[in-house]
Amino acid sequence: MAKRDYYEVLGVAKNATKDEIKKGYRKLAIQYHPDRNPGNKEAEDKFKEATEAYEVLSDDQKRQIYDQYGFAGLDGMGGGGSADYSHVFHDFEDIFGGDFSGIFENFFGGGRSRRSGAQRNQGASLRYDLEISFKDAVYGTKAEISFQHDEVCEACKGTGGENGASRKTCPTCQGAGQIRRSAGFFSVAQPCPTCQGAGTVIDNPCRACGGTGTQSHKRKLIVTIPAGVDDGKRITIPKQGDAGRNGGAPGDLVIILHVEPHQYFERSGQDLYCAIPISVTQAILGAEIFITTLDDKKIKLKIPSGTQHGKLLRLKDEGVPYTGSSRKGDLYIKLLVQVPQHLSAKSRSLLEEVARLEGENTTPKLMALSELRNNQ
Repeated sequence: MAKRDYYEVLGVAKNATKDEIKKGYRKLAIQYHPDRNPGNKEAEDKFKEATEAYEVLSDDQKRQIYDQYGFAGLDGMGGGGSADYSHVFHDFEDIFGGDFSGIFENFFGGGRSRRSGAQRNQGASLRYDLEISFKDAVYGTKAEISFQHDEVCEACKGTGGENGASRKTCPTCQGAGQIRRSAGFFSVAQPCPTCQGAGTVIDNPCRACGGTGTQSHKRKLIVTIPAGVDDGKRITIPKQGDAGRNGGAPGDLVIILHVEPHQYFERSGQDLYCAIPISVTQAILGAEIFITTLDDKKIKLKIPSGTQHGKLLRLKDEGVPYTGSSRKGDLYIKLLVQVPQHLSAKSRSLLEEVARLEGENTTPKLMALSELRNNQ
């Protein structure tokens, strides 16, 4: 892949001053620094490209040769990709106006462990997948769940020390919880191997918890499932996750609801849908029938005469409750007209008489698709 012009890389003109070159590089270094873009190969390549450009253009001799002869003139001078950029990294404090550490703490987390130790030591939130029935999701229920989580160690009260032994600042990271390693112009933050990111160590760890300050326990809870919840709904129970370490706050317990499908009912928003079969004579003459709703109520349903196959009837306020409200959706019932496959001789004779009286249409016209959809 062809190299880009160094001035183009830094976004400066060919007659740019040293301050303008430094400013251009500073902007790119903040944007593409590896600590800010972990695992991003494209950002890493752009950081290398910008550093290479700055290494050349910030050096008066190399810049003069580059302006005259281009990349070819830099061969053998440590430019054009074979340079050692370590001095560029060591010059960062000059490049960033003497506030190198502050900038990299804000953007890359250089001092994060000192300032956010409580957050870093917060206990992990736990996930619990709970299957509930379709009916319980619609009308609500209570469910008992059992799960494992870390609680504060009773022996050391969460300190991690045996017999009240206190923690001390980690001698490796000096309490930062992380260390920085530089290789050339790279500076990468890593968790401290001595304290595992805690920032503190203890000489006499608690025998009950091994110095972690927490112990695993089984817990049971009664969870209230509100009416009207849908599949995938999250219920968060605060502070029921793992206990925090070194005095950190506990995490939460997040319950993910998985609603089992129903044999007869489906849901769309707050409305319920089902289907029932009716006979040809019920569709032609009309009828009154009884149906059983999802909550096991018997409701009289009036079928109007001349009902067509697939007609939807609506029962108001028999659907899914709105969460936290007394309002409900509706229940839609699809009528499926069933044609008998076997007729007695008398039934056939009677239907033939009906056909003669009504006059069967032996040359029906095509039905418009819009009309067909309206009749469904």
